[in-house]
Amino acid sequence: MTSQPPASDRRPHRLQGSMFMPIGDAGRAELVENRLTEAITGGHLRAGDRLPSEADLARTMGVAPVTVREALLGLRARGLVVTRRGRNGGSFVSEGADPLAFAREALVASSRFAIRDLGVHYAALTMAGVRLAARRAAPSEVSAIRTRLGRLHTFVGRDPGAGELGAWRQTMDDLQLELVALSQSARLTRDQMRLQAELSPLLRLIDVDAQIRGRHLEMFGRVLDAVEAGDEAAAGEATEGLVSDAIDALDRLRLQVDDS
Repeated sequence: MTSQPPASDRRPHRLQGSMFMPIGDAGRAELVENRLTEAITGGHLRAGDRLPSEADLARTMGVAPVTVREALLGLRARGLVVTRRGRNGGSFVSEGADPLAFAREALVASSRFAIRDLGVHYAALTMAGVRLAARRAAPSEVSAIRTRLGRLHTFVGRDPGAGELGAWRQTMDDLQLELVALSQSARLTRDQMRLQAELSPLLRLIDVDAQIRGRHLEMFGRVLDAVEAGDEAAAGEATEGLVSDAIDALDRLRLQVDDS
């Protein structure tokens, strides 16, 4: 089992960026609190991670510093954030914030229709992105994604630790975003980031299954094959198959957890 790197050494990943986009409604502390809550409960900010400073959060989210301060008070009251004083102080994600527990609760609270609807939305958006990528991406760009995907084969056929599973999901999320970014559509990529941030915590629940990890690795490889070949139809079809498989697995897990 590989231990997680110290919080200070962790590199931010792409889905974290979606959490700090402007909320578009300055003066609303509850919106800031909700956005940060989603980042923590979704596992995009992990236990021990330091949040950006109040000034940085205010600037990037488009609100006043006092609004951020009020939101952090709410997070501290809920036990999601702790604040430390002193030279190395700041606001940190609480050690008791378990994203998998939050994800299980969210899955059980979701209806079958809600899970399926999320899958339909995600599939439609992602298919649009990869179809455009098949039209516009250079072979070298696809090759770079394929190289990173190949490194994930070390996660197949064994039982990785929790930290390694987090790294698996983070890498899979990043590769999917990189692929959609090859569509050369900034709007599609931003929407992909937001929706993927919503789905990613649930996908962590099925990542524990080695067969699913292996299957999804192979299916994502087929998406890359189609994009590299410039075959838009095949790229869309392969993406739809990958998303459908994940949603089916989530639906089965929802029933299992609900029955237990």
